Amino acid sequence: MTIHAQALLFDNDGTLVSSLLSVQRCWTRWAGEYGITAEQFGRVELHGRPAAEIAADLLPAHVVPEAVARIEDLEVEDVPNGGVHLLPGTRDFLGALPAERWAVVTSATRRLAEARLDAVGILPKTLIAADDITRGKPDPEPYLLAARVLGVDPAHCVVFEDAPAGLQAGRAAGMTTVALATTHQAHELTADLVVEDLSALSALVTDGGVEIAVRP
Repeated sequence: MTIHAQALLFDNDGTLVSSLLSVQRCWTRWAGEYGITAEQFGRVELHGRPAAEIAADLLPAHVVPEAVARIEDLEVEDVPNGGVHLLPGTRDFLGALPAERWAVVTSATRRLAEARLDAVGILPKTLIAADDITRGKPDPEPYLLAARVLGVDPAHCVVFEDAPAGLQAGRAAGMTTVALATTHQAHELTADLVVEDLSALSALVTDGGVEIAVRP
């Protein structure tokens, strides 16, 4: 299978980098600080959603701004503690792409996203973060904004995601979707293509864009 694209849009956590250890440490501490029980916490989908939406599901509205600032501080401060690393294939795949052909589209704040990307040596020319949008994934707004910034028709964009919410956002934006089974089982992911991680794919830059193929 070969996918033709003019722009490639990547989620960050779970797609380019793994931050699961850091996320678990920080959100567990955060939940304890705000008196959230394990049962309450277990009912909320964490992955692929902005912190503000998660906090709003768990806390009274007047507490949410302070709580969101707190989890951002905890996660940024935790980055040097070894809980963030590149997923297989990330560096080689991104290294094959022209800087103007791809963007990172994350549910994290810009401050947190930049801290994690900097820690692993990834420097995107275009970064869309939670600060830039009014509605987070699964709403298509983040991906539509990325397409607009890159100057590419959404129909010619490919979204790379590991979370159902992000894949839903990509589909709603009218984009081709590639799911990476890094944080969810393959059968839990609905996409045009499902692979284990970016090491399963190759990218060939042509005059018309980028050809993405599954490695034999």
